[in-house]
Amino acid sequence: MIGQKGLIAVVFILFVLLGFSVTLYAPTVAAAADKPQPAGKIDEQLLTGHWVRPDGGYILELTEIKKDGNLKAAYFNPRPINVAQAELRRKDGTLTIFIELRDVNYPGSKYNLQYDPKTDKLKGTYFQAVYGETYDVEFVRAE
Repeated sequence: MIGQKGLIAVVFILFVLLGFSVTLYAPTVAAAADKPQPAGKIDEQLLTGHWVRPDGGYILELTEIKKDGNLKAAYFNPRPINVAQAELRRKDGTLTIFIELRDVNYPGSKYNLQYDPKTDKLKGTYFQAVYGETYDVEFVRAE
């Protein structure tokens, strides 16, 4: 079993690595954002990367966005939380993301998010299954 100091070291290393990978990813995002997009058409690949919820530091990592809408997602609070389902859909030109969490203290909590290209944010709702309450949330791109 890992002690408290060991856990703190692991969390620190995780954030250092995440920060490093975001730094490596940032030029790619900037280059992709500079490419002109057809009206109403946003490149789904712009959503890949690390997103942070400012009100709690929760991290959502989106990778491997596929044409069929499936995507690979990871969620951290600060430890990894199991993502049971992750989907990307396009509805009326808007990119929407659905994430379902299934883990200890996350028995079916759900995110329903929309990408706002003007602010480069993911905005929507979070259903907290333990309390049965829904909250307005947003994620900003990690720097």
